[in-house]
Amino acid sequence: MDVTRKNVDLSRATRLLNHGPVTVITSAHGGRSNVMAAAWSMPLDFDPPKIVVVIDSRTLTRQLIEASGVFGLQLPSVGFARQTLAVGSNTGEGLDKFAAFELETFPGQKIDVPMLVGCVTWMECKVIPDASQRHDLFIGEVVAAYADSRVYTDNRWHFDDPDLRTCHYVAGGTFFATGEAFEVEPAPRAAQA
Repeated sequence: MDVTRKNVDLSRATRLLNHGPVTVITSAHGGRSNVMAAAWSMPLDFDPPKIVVVIDSRTLTRQLIEASGVFGLQLPSVGFARQTLAVGSNTGEGLDKFAAFELETFPGQKIDVPMLVGCVTWMECKVIPDASQRHDLFIGEVVAAYADSRVYTDNRWHFDDPDLRTCHYVAGGTFFATGEAFEVEPAPRAAQA
């Protein structure tokens, strides 16, 4: 299936994570690359756009990110959940996860990291050096963001195809698909006392 990746305005990039989905992190340095799932990520700031992700100090992904200073953050769809579980359940030490799980990639726009076909959004991030890394937190400035136009256009999600919904990881191989959208009218402002 032909996927059209459309750039997302960087001032709106953090909207891609606002609903709390599981993410997949890609990294590369010195001829090695790796991919891992990360359930703990969130938007941090708008201008410039920043995200936070937790990456354990014992992982190959962590080593590669610390060496390169960059990483890719992608949102997998329901149709990519099996691969998400696989890359999150296996170590990259001694295993080429891209080959083992037949993951198709394409090059990043602004960073030298493989990005995953099969996801619905992609963010390319540069690490902002910070003392929080000793707590396994990485702050990344989003330098490029793009999304599958079948699910994200005009700064809005639209999940018409159930297989293209983002997902949320719980534990033990259990995921939840992002649910139905609904809107409410804002409450009137309360009178100031």
